[in-house]
Parts: sequence; structure tokens; C-alpha cells
Amino acid sequence: MLSSSVVLTKKKPLLTLTFFTIILFFTLVSLSPSSPPFYQISFSPSATYETDIWSAKRILDWRPCNWWLQGHFTALPAKTNGYIRVDCYGGLNQMRRDLCDGVGVARLLNATLVLPKFEVAAYWNESSGFADVFDVDYFIQQLKGFIDVVKELPAEIASREPVRVDCSKRKGQFDYVESVLPSLLEHHYISITPAMSQRRDRFPLYGKAALCQACYSALRLTSVLEKKSSELLAAIPKPFLSLHLRFEPDMVAYSQCEYSGLSPSSIKAIESARVDRKPWTGETARVWRSRGKCPLTPNETALILQSLSIPTYTNIYLAAGDGIMELGGLTSIYTNVVTKSSLLSGEDFKIMHGNTKAALDYYVSINSDSYVATYFGNMDKMVAAMRAYKGLYKTLFLSRKAFAELTSQGLKGNELMKALREAHKDDFVMGKGSALPDCFCDFKL
Repeated sequence: MLSSSVVLTKKKPLLTLTFFTIILFFTLVSLSPSSPPFYQISFSPSATYETDIWSAKRILDWRPCNWWLQGHFTALPAKTNGYIRVDCYGGLNQMRRDLCDGVGVARLLNATLVLPKFEVAAYWNESSGFADVFDVDYFIQQLKGFIDVVKELPAEIASREPVRVDCSKRKGQFDYVESVLPSLLEHHYISITPAMSQRRDRFPLYGKAALCQACYSALRLTSVLEKKSSELLAAIPKPFLSLHLRFEPDMVAYSQCEYSGLSPSSIKAIESARVDRKPWTGETARVWRSRGKCPLTPNETALILQSLSIPTYTNIYLAAGDGIMELGGLTSIYTNVVTKSSLLSGEDFKIMHGNTKAALDYYVSINSDSYVATYFGNMDKMVAAMRAYKGLYKTLFLSRKAFAELTSQGLKGNELMKALREAHKDDFVMGKGSALPDCFCDFKL
């Protein structure tokens, strides 16, 4: 039997080895360089170093204002001042905007609303009327108490066209009561296209409430369009992000911006669309771009999405027409991109165009898990507001201004991406652009 002293002697080498191993480990750790922060790490599109933008804690949300939801405020007068038809022009969401404004104007003037007229627009490849897109009976029912709507005019005025009162280009402090009511009282049947610069904040609450009700509660797609939209939504892999990307030739031409590195076909398409809108040059071009006036390219869009830690395997529904240029700049990085054309192929889809196709994009976008727009146009505003109305707050507008400012400072690579993330994180946290203030009030979380 070994003595206790012998046992202790045999254990010493093992204890000594363990001790020196630990010392060596901590010495190496202390001498090694510290791990670089996110923006210094060589960026890999497949890696995610931070949680995505949607995980940022919001400080403020936009929700429907109580004054709209809780009542109509002023009962409809027993006698109407006449009939107003709203004439709507442009794409679906521009017409929707004009219609909503027109409902508010009709209520302001104590007029009965005639079903709106959607003007045939060759530019938009469009011939659909209001009843081809929206459920007429639902529209009328939802506006009860806010404003009277009729399908047919009284016999004494049904045979004549309304007197046209053009408000569309009125500027500044345009007042409908002063400028339009006299014509309504004189002719009893007029048509208007609302002023683009009208001051909704000057409407009495009952007029604003009618406008809000029309925009967000009364417009439902026809059963045929609703069915097709539901079919499209069901076909999209879940979860998914709806991306409204705007980089069509006419959009770029209208912006008067120039881009380097475009393909010959894109350059040719832009030049054909320019007509007399020549691109800005020199200092004017620099200032114009710094103000955020230049559309984001698909490649720039992909870069910003990566900076927001949106994984490159994300399912993306491209809410756009077929004319997007340089789309490979997005799809080469985000490979799970689908469109309505890639998911729908039936004859009923092939005969769709203009407003009805735009209605599909609108429906999918307001029901998507998240929505990102590269522009702040009519569709984007309406989708963001409807998502807020439904309590869906994963909505973000990519900042062309921030992108232009940061790149003009010479930022590149991960340094640029970190700065882009911070700029967009601030927007998301504060709910910037997530709803229109006319019908929504801010709510601190």
C-alpha cells in the first residue's frame, strides 16, 4: 500500500499541467484582438449579424382617430343641395385618393354623391369602371349616416351631363364652399376632380369623418376580384414581405435623374420615355439627388434590405408592373421573389389589366407579413394606412434621401450599411410614414 506522500507526489505533474494550461488560455485571450463590431466584419449576404429591423421596439403607432370611429357628429340635413359626381383619373390608387377626397367634399357641401366615374386612361392601359373594381352595394351601405349615395339620378336630371367644375389644379387656400357650392346650388348636378393641394385640415370633423369612412371602411373589392386576390395570397410562400419597387422607364425619366452602369436596353427605354424632360446635370443633379428625388434601383434596394438584416432567403412578393428595369440587381441577391404573373396563369388573369391588376397588388400588400416601399406614392400611402387600420405595423418606406446623403459622404461597404440601418431604424421606431395623419392619430406605446 502506497503512503499518502507518494500519492500526492504522483498527482503533482497533473495539477501543474492543468494550472499552466489555464494560464496559457487566459494569456492568449488577453493578447488576442477584440472581436470587431458589426460594421467592420466582412459582409456576407447569407449572414445575419443583428436581428432584422422589425425587432426594433416602436415608440409610436398610428391608429384610427376616435373622432372618426365614435360618431358622425352632425346628422345629415333633410334636404340635399344637389348631386355631385367625382371624376377620377390616373391609376387605381390615384383614383381612390380622388374618390375619398370627393366624398369629403360632397359631405362638406351637403350634396348627394353619385357613383364615381373612373375615366378610361390609355396611358394606364385601363378601361375598368368603379363597379368593375369595387363592391357598389357595400360602398353605399358603409357610408350610411356619413353621406347619401345613389346609383341612379332623379328623372329630371338623369338625361343630362353634369356641369364640370374643375378643381384639380387649384392652389393654396382653395375653399370648396366659396368656389364650388354656388355652382352646385345653380345647376343641382355637377362633377368635380378634387384639388390636389386641398387643405383637408380645414374640413369640419363630419367632412373628414366621411372621407375617412370612404377610404378605409367602404371600399371593398368585388367578389370576383376578392376571390382572385385571395387565390394569389394563398399561393405566396409564407411568411413573406411585399415589396413595392418603382424603377420603370417613365418613373426614371420623370425624375430627371441619371444612373451609371445601366444596361443598354434600360438606357434606351429611359431615353424613349424622356420626351422633353432632360436629366439634371452638375450641381443641380447633385442637389436633386440629395433631396431624395431619384428612384432606388433594384440593386440599391437589395443593399438597403441587407443593411436592415432582412435575410436573403426571405420570400418576397414583388408588387409592381412588368416594366421594372435592372431587376436582376435584386433577384441575384434575394432569390425567392415571386410576382402575380409567376403565380397566376388562368384565362381570368390573362384578361386583367390596369386597375384590376393593381387591385391584386393592393390586396396582397395590405395582408402581407411585412411591407416595404421604395417610393411614397399613392399606393404606398394607401397600403400603409390600411395596414395601420388593420393593426399591422411592419411597414417601412426606404429612404432615398438617406441613401443619397450617405453615399455622397463616401460611405461604402459595411460602414454604409450600418449607417443605413440606423437611419431606417429611427424611421421605423417613430412610425414615420406608416399612416396618413388625416384619419389617424399618433399613439405613444
